[in-house]
Amino acid sequence: MTLSEVKLVLKQLDTIGFQLPNGQLVPKHFHVTEVGTITKAFIDCGGTVRKEEVVNFQLWNAEDYDHRLHPEKLLHIIELSEQILTIKDLEIEVEYQGEVENSPTIGKFGLDFDGKNFILTSKETNCLAQDQCGIPDNKQKVKLSDLNAESCCAPNSNCC
Repeated sequence: MTLSEVKLVLKQLDTIGFQLPNGQLVPKHFHVTEVGTITKAFIDCGGTVRKEEVVNFQLWNAEDYDHRLHPEKLLHIIELSEQILTIKDLEIEVEYQGEVENSPTIGKFGLDFDGKNFILTSKETNCLAQDQCGIPDNKQKVKLSDLNAESCCAPNSNCC
């Protein structure tokens, strides 16, 4: 989702919910602690210079159970960040505290909306220069049962 799409959705909501890729909801007492941009300038393994830029939301679970982030408050934070930081209408990446093998870490997610909740979508790494760094193409998988055995192993074909 882009920032403008999130703003449109927020204008129609009474409450905000975020859902993790596993279906679990982020606790209702979360806060959006950051709205900003992240710019990544890098060289891929094939030597191509690249630049990526996303709008970043950081979600945090506070122990403050008495306050909830309402759509109009998040919309205000977004509009303020657009004015002061001159944030552009880019794709959104969400940071959220998670765990890997029982060790806390920050996960990065894409963002979607299902009509009720914002959905944190899984992201994956990938080689951007597979054609230049020696990664072989995936071989086509063929079932042996689909091969026509008569064409290669006919009697008197001298193949065996």
